[in-house]
Amino acid sequence: MAIRWGNYKVANLHDELLRASGKPRAYADDLCSYLRDLSDAEIIEYKAAADSAIHVMGITFRVYNDEEGSIDRAWPFDIIPRLIDKKEWVDIEIGLKQRVKALNMFIDDLYNAQNIIKDGIFPADLLDKSKNFLLECKGFSPPLGVWAHICGSDLVRDNQGVVYVLEDNLRVPSGVSYMLENRQVMKRVFPEMFEKLNILPVDDYPSDLYDMLAAMSPRDIAEPEIVVLTPGIYNSAYFEHAYLAQQMGAELVEGNDLVVGDDDCVYMRTINGLSRVDVVYRRIDDWFLDPEVFNPESTLGVPGIMRAWKAGNVALANAPGSGVADDKVVYAFVPDIIKYYLNEEPILPNVPTYKCVNEKEREYVLENIASMVVKPANESGGYGMLIGPHSNAKEHEKFRKLIQEDPRNYVAQPMLILSTAPTMVDTKVEPRHLDLRPFILSGKDVKVTTGGLTRVAMIRGSTVVNSSQGGGSKDTWIVDMEGS
Repeated sequence: MAIRWGNYKVANLHDELLRASGKPRAYADDLCSYLRDLSDAEIIEYKAAADSAIHVMGITFRVYNDEEGSIDRAWPFDIIPRLIDKKEWVDIEIGLKQRVKALNMFIDDLYNAQNIIKDGIFPADLLDKSKNFLLECKGFSPPLGVWAHICGSDLVRDNQGVVYVLEDNLRVPSGVSYMLENRQVMKRVFPEMFEKLNILPVDDYPSDLYDMLAAMSPRDIAEPEIVVLTPGIYNSAYFEHAYLAQQMGAELVEGNDLVVGDDDCVYMRTINGLSRVDVVYRRIDDWFLDPEVFNPESTLGVPGIMRAWKAGNVALANAPGSGVADDKVVYAFVPDIIKYYLNEEPILPNVPTYKCVNEKEREYVLENIASMVVKPANESGGYGMLIGPHSNAKEHEKFRKLIQEDPRNYVAQPMLILSTAPTMVDTKVEPRHLDLRPFILSGKDVKVTTGGLTRVAMIRGSTVVNSSQGGGSKDTWIVDMEGS
């Protein structure tokens, strides 16, 4: 037999499925027993079935390299799911709702009264140097004070089993389509497990997203016109843009498909003439959204769309300027932000974070850089960062200089030992590090996906989970033990 759990070494790591003794956790017992009984031939068959489903369903992601340029690759997928007990998930869900509520209040405050600055909780100079604080949004507040309608918060678990929020993604968070497609693949590969276990569904996300967007419509009509605004086929997340538009029954448009009229309303060009647009789910960064206001050379956006938004004639999700809370220096203040706006203690902890703009904290980082993870304030996808323990002295010195030249642009964190989960390597299982990105929808109500996108570092010992850098993914099962 291929899978021998007695040979699976957890060592000093927290594993999502197995205890240190090698015995499955209670919620993973049935799955581990099922996998243990599979032969090599069956494992190969199931892996082939998953690969075939991914190919037939057209699940791809786009990467760039100097030799080949922009190319589509099949979505990297592992057939062993990641399981979480529903009892634990309930607390995580409450913590995520708390966090996003406070962040939306923070963003709204920054663009208006700025009470958090006046009260000395958040430093004014950090805002002055923020790349994502848009002066064009000052004095404006969207309906319900919600700026980040869709948020993807990255969670990690350390080797003690503690769940941390690693970062918040509030501009144009991606990955939810892969969460949904992962589930469809697993239902094809292991239908019997879905009959045996009480696995909470994720399939209602597109309808929840549609309902939230429809409720944002400035016009009180039965079927508002919703569009998904994409940069186009060469964007790395284009598969997701097309997928979500199709699932919601919305139009997938590019910038030149839309026009803002003299009445400051947004219209879509159709074969029957112009059609009024009520809600734009935009997957374009702020800088390219409106050439009248931001980058005048942008051909991706819609001239005048900011005028229409401010006039209340169109809803934009996420709102322009919401990325001010994406800043990794802002992340360090989120516990204080929660306490300030909600008068509550944070339910989900931050990873301890050193702000290099602070002189004492910067000195500590410079002295201990070999043991720390250094991140630029506004990069994503794992780019531009230093993983100290996995880097050499030359790279350490390079980042010391970068920090000293622009301390506002860097934060540092201790190197967490991330949890692992059994992952297929050929026909055997080995532990691989992983994270989790749940998605939170904020409108009149706040909804959290039951689970999220689990990303896994497919290279042994690596903690880099991004698909563009060799990472893969797993389906995430929230298992209700009491209801099974």
